[in-house]
Amino acid sequence: MNLHQRFYWYLLIFIGTTLIFFISYSVAQDAPTWTINPNDTLVSHKIFSDNRILFRIYAPQAKQVLLAGSDIPGVGRGMEMTKNDIGIWEVMVGPIEPGAYRYHFLVDGVAVIDPCHPLTSQSNMNTWSLIYLPGLDFMDSRVVPHGAVAEVTYFSTSLKRFRRMHVYTPPGYESGKGKYPVFYLLHGAFDCDDSWSSVGRAGFILDNLIAEEKVKPMVVVMPAGHTGPFHFGPPGTDALKPAIEAFIPDFMNDILPYVEKNYRVYTDRQHRAIAGLSMGGAQTLNIAIPHLEMFGYIGVFSSGIFELTAPIPPGVVSAGPKWEELHQASLTNDQLKKGLKLFWFATGTDDFLLETSRATVAMFKKYKFEVTYLETPGAHTWINWRNYLKEFAQLLFK
Repeated sequence: MNLHQRFYWYLLIFIGTTLIFFISYSVAQDAPTWTINPNDTLVSHKIFSDNRILFRIYAPQAKQVLLAGSDIPGVGRGMEMTKNDIGIWEVMVGPIEPGAYRYHFLVDGVAVIDPCHPLTSQSNMNTWSLIYLPGLDFMDSRVVPHGAVAEVTYFSTSLKRFRRMHVYTPPGYESGKGKYPVFYLLHGAFDCDDSWSSVGRAGFILDNLIAEEKVKPMVVVMPAGHTGPFHFGPPGTDALKPAIEAFIPDFMNDILPYVEKNYRVYTDRQHRAIAGLSMGGAQTLNIAIPHLEMFGYIGVFSSGIFELTAPIPPGVVSAGPKWEELHQASLTNDQLKKGLKLFWFATGTDDFLLETSRATVAMFKKYKFEVTYLETPGAHTWINWRNYLKEFAQLLFK
């Protein structure tokens, strides 16, 4: 390569390098400045050794943020949170008892689930964030054989649409061949078929009790008790009635036959139990009492009999005179009563349905039913209902 060729070669290299430099500089000037978003690394809750919990959410533009969670003591419908200088809102709660707790944030009045915590619990018309505070052996995740909780879709011929339920099968069910007793477990108002297995910890409770040989292995069916949106209507209306009563034909015509066809369960009275909390307790009575020949074990948690002709006010008391008249044939059938192995009620002493439960128990005792009735400290919350499940399950299929 002669001198002129070398000159032109070096000139081309210089021009190319200069162009690359100026293009790179121009792109760099237009590129966005990357910063770390506090929400990307935020730890949204911290559990302290004394059972206090610090809740956090990043909402720099919000004017007000509240922590809401009806079962968390002292929180209720909203606890004020405080914003720091980078837009993180926080509040400390507790100490609180171990257990599962639902919560969400009210950001300028809008309910928001925790964006930095993936654990959730479903309700009938909304979703909650869910936090678990360990410390109670009967519902903690322990080193024991575990069963499975499945989401099962079925077609309801009664309601003419597809529906969902959750079904717990005990450890060893998949690899075995034998039959199991079956327990139908109903949720309360505003909840759904997910509730007993998420915030209710039903699967873990059964796993632990089975491992300790305190209960017999059983299939637990947790159906969706609502058949549509649930709301309190104006005074004097039947707003609650369709949402609650439409479930009964779905249960009798679709859920129960589906379970008995697709799961290895016994189909006789002595191997079939039903229980429910609040609305589910009322549904339990509406299903089981007219069909006493089908159920050997009945449980009612924080509930009783009331006429669904108006919004249910706090402290409502009604043993359901119309209900009593409607079900006279079952209430007076002494032969069917003899086959009822367990009729179990439990209610919290601060529960707004305490007097309703008492009146209902008194009504059944009037008809010579052998009723076991338990009152415990606490209110209308999952804190009590998980304990009731633990106690009731240990009495089944003995």
